[in-house]
Amino acid sequence: MTLGGLSFLKGWRTACFLWMMVVVVTGLADAGSLPGRVLKFAVHTSNLGSLDPHLLKGSQDDTYADLVFNCLIRYAPGDLSRLEPDIARSIPEFRLENHRQVWTIHLKKGVFFHPGPFNPPYELTADDVIFSLKRLADPDFSGMAGEYEGMAFKKINDHTLEIILEKPVSPLFFLPKIANHRGGYIVSQKAIQAGGQEGFRAHPVGTGPFMFHRYVPEKICELRAHAGYFRGTPKLAGVEMHFIPDNDVREAAFKNGDMDLILGVGNPGWIERMAQVPESVVDVFGPGYTGLFHFNTSIPPLDDIRVRQAIAHALDRNDFLAASSPKLVSPVLAPMSADFMPGGLTNEKIINLRLNPEKNIETAKKRMAAAGFKEGFAMTLYGSEKRLFKTSYEILQRSLKEIGILVDLKIVSHSEYHRIIRKNRNPMVLYFTLRPNADTYLRGFFHSDSIVQTGSNAYTNFSHCTSVDGLLDTAVGEMDPKKQIRMWEQAQIKIMHDLLVYPLLDIRYCVVRKSDLDYGHDLFNTLAGYPQFDERTAFVSP
Repeated sequence: MTLGGLSFLKGWRTACFLWMMVVVVTGLADAGSLPGRVLKFAVHTSNLGSLDPHLLKGSQDDTYADLVFNCLIRYAPGDLSRLEPDIARSIPEFRLENHRQVWTIHLKKGVFFHPGPFNPPYELTADDVIFSLKRLADPDFSGMAGEYEGMAFKKINDHTLEIILEKPVSPLFFLPKIANHRGGYIVSQKAIQAGGQEGFRAHPVGTGPFMFHRYVPEKICELRAHAGYFRGTPKLAGVEMHFIPDNDVREAAFKNGDMDLILGVGNPGWIERMAQVPESVVDVFGPGYTGLFHFNTSIPPLDDIRVRQAIAHALDRNDFLAASSPKLVSPVLAPMSADFMPGGLTNEKIINLRLNPEKNIETAKKRMAAAGFKEGFAMTLYGSEKRLFKTSYEILQRSLKEIGILVDLKIVSHSEYHRIIRKNRNPMVLYFTLRPNADTYLRGFFHSDSIVQTGSNAYTNFSHCTSVDGLLDTAVGEMDPKKQIRMWEQAQIKIMHDLLVYPLLDIRYCVVRKSDLDYGHDLFNTLAGYPQFDERTAFVSP
């Protein structure tokens, strides 16, 4: 680039920045004059993992992204059983053309990006969608690249594009990739090209009902109403996401009126106690997450199945269940819960197959001795600050001491926990998640492509499982749902036979809110990690 070009670019950015200052001040004034007020809610983590929706690291990031960004389609707010159009005009359909699958996407008109430091507000086009999906498919950038591998894109016009798959798949597999879970969010091409990746991560730009204003790690993420939101100006003036990992502090903040809603905890008696707080409502909804302890077989001595068997026989699932309200948790014995999605195995089937190791200290010690660890061994484990993670790791620590395994437990922030487990540093990884279908769930945890750090599309295969690739790959191309389900079940049986995970529990969400807070939709379940706030959410008179 010539010096003249650099001068022009510098001048353009300066002008854009000065213009943006006017927009920001005006926008804040407009937000303050909206009839609603700012909704303040508290989460149980110290900070966000990333402001970039393509680099999500935890449930708190899902919450933030859901407020700021849109996808082509979405799970209906409060009801993940229904897919509906988001920035697309309709749920896409496909045609087969020369053995390739072509999905045609028609975009809504009048969808505008928020103003940012390097961009004025502008109308979203097919260019932004293609840019976003290519960004997700870039293995040098995205940890979710495997989900978008094999996609080609063709722009028909500003509001129409095609997504072309060399290998046809069923809508069950394709549609979640462009929905609002994990990575399907559409970002501003102009903001990223003008400000760079770092500029975008410092000030993200989306099209959602709320726009980014300020983020202070360990304190707050402030969002302001997007007056130009295509579904209508939000009734709230903004949303503040407060980071309060301490449960007592979070509860006190709600009781003294500093918070309008807080994410709840599973402590026995908490729901009943909070239900007695005046002018408050406790919402319990689900499904929430399935929790598994993953045995990291790349770290000795957990590469020895006898050690894994010893650990499993040292644990009593009831100890973990007793640490949470029975209104929220239930036992799960399979890698994928049958209650959440087709393809999961029931607890009864796991028991009938004798794949459920029960607590037996004598048996555990025999397995340890057979593996050459009669006197035990020591290992360091990292746990998250989140109550359920912290409590579960503490129970694990106490249980393993009975068979001579001394655990040095280090509790870190939830975002740091995610960084550590993705660096392959934890011998046992506790992970809670809910994913939109069995393929996404099982492939993410147990396909060799997803092995942390070393997989071609490294994701969340913490156990380093390589034994079920064939079953999962065959299931992707199988169009008969019954045959698909059988293959997913077979994969889980193999996983449990090799004891790569210790299934723990299913847990539902709970929150407590002020009684005058109306979500604007019915609340059954969600993938977003919170009840979901949008343009309809408001404070209403009793």
